[in-house]
Amino acid sequence: MQHNVLILDFGSQYTQLIARRVRELNIFCEIFPYNHVPEDLSSFKAVILSGSPFSVRADDAPHPDLSQIRGKMPLLAVCYGAQYLAHFSGGEVAPSNIREYGRANLSFVDDHDPFFEEVALNSQVWMSHSDTIKKLPTNGVRLASTKDVENAAYRIEGEKTYAIQFHPEVYHSTDGKQMLENFLVRIAEVPQNFTPNAFVDEIVAELKEKIKDDKVVLGLSGGVDSTVAAVLLNKAIGKNLYCIFVNNGLLRKNEFQNVLDQYKGMGLNVKGVDATDRFLDQLAGIEEPEAKRKTIGRVFIEVFDDEAHQIEDVKWLAQGTIYPDVIESISVKGPSATIKSHHNVGGLPDFMKLKIVEPLRMLFKDEVRRVGATLGIDPELLGRHPFPGPGLSIRILGDITKEKVRILQDVDAIFIEGLKSHGLYNKVWQAGAILLPVNSVGVMGDERTYEKVVALRAVESTDGMTADWVHLPYDFLMKISNEIINKVKGVNRVVYDISSKPPATIEWE
Repeated sequence: MQHNVLILDFGSQYTQLIARRVRELNIFCEIFPYNHVPEDLSSFKAVILSGSPFSVRADDAPHPDLSQIRGKMPLLAVCYGAQYLAHFSGGEVAPSNIREYGRANLSFVDDHDPFFEEVALNSQVWMSHSDTIKKLPTNGVRLASTKDVENAAYRIEGEKTYAIQFHPEVYHSTDGKQMLENFLVRIAEVPQNFTPNAFVDEIVAELKEKIKDDKVVLGLSGGVDSTVAAVLLNKAIGKNLYCIFVNNGLLRKNEFQNVLDQYKGMGLNVKGVDATDRFLDQLAGIEEPEAKRKTIGRVFIEVFDDEAHQIEDVKWLAQGTIYPDVIESISVKGPSATIKSHHNVGGLPDFMKLKIVEPLRMLFKDEVRRVGATLGIDPELLGRHPFPGPGLSIRILGDITKEKVRILQDVDAIFIEGLKSHGLYNKVWQAGAILLPVNSVGVMGDERTYEKVVALRAVESTDGMTADWVHLPYDFLMKISNEIINKVKGVNRVVYDISSKPPATIEWE
């Protein structure tokens, strides 16, 4: 990819948001940890420094090597980055008298500077820091202030170096995207040529060059990522792509056959493998969530390896890895401590001895969907909610049995079909049901019951990093609850999860 923007990550919770905003401008960008600056910067046209949870005054604060960047390339320093430039270049950073966090308004703007072109006075920005810049660095020129922050933005005379103490990437900064566009397009002159069509043309050419006449095997899941990866590869190498769709017995109700039927009209070479009994036998008696994940991962690799070995001379394994998975695996403090084992970034055992190809590894989920639309994939398939790799196993709290899977599949089917029939499905990022290890007393007819409790979960999100619970209509929830209790044997109570992420997670395990 040419005309890149390099984003150096100092551990900010907002770093991925910076990348998403840049991509929305049709500009390709990549995130690197601050301490792993690429040696070759020739393809990068501009650099952005992220925020950070650290103070520049702390002994353990991140210290990037900017010797090949500062003054040589257009540079935008955000929050921590702005304070870093000030602190180590003749300015002064000190604790703020008030904690500068949340909404603020620009009370002064140098509207003659291209950075603030088309940005109105009193524009709302989002602050998130406890230090403040008391004195600008050498050759610093103040560009903006708020009521409480005198040096909210500045530039360095004689360089294309800009710095801001607020976060333009968050939605609360109403002109944030305009500021990013002003910096990248007007100041840095980065071309806006990263479009779905351009991506498809470039990646198909790359795949043809890389794979040539080799055979590739791909594990399909029925989800958006693996489907788009399959169609891209099929466009590049055609009959040399072999797709395997494994039923682990923990898919949604009737999903195995429904997904196979969907793939029939897409020209893909797909083999369906029903390994339900093998998975459930191996999961018997396992209650701990990570143990479930690892068991499912192990058995999947065993099944997949058995099938892959039936194809002669396979050289490559394709995966639907997307950019958030990659970022998590190269985080600022080394690999993230809590990457879920089903993310599978390079997670193959050595014995498979296949080279990895990941056509989507530089895309966010929304970009994958746009690429899929460009490829002509059915909108219904592209609009599918994310579904966890371990399937319903992490929505059954405690041990897994065939009966519990049956109950949860029936509950989940009623909930998802209800969302679709009431026009709510596309307003939700992800939805599902959780079978709790709890029995509750109920009454059906004249008899007391002591049966299972299920929790329904529906969240809104753009990328799964944060999520809010969806305010589903009460009459809809009442109808679905009644239908579940009346139709699903073994359930007598339905609850709705109203927790957001953070502090909760989207899944319960």
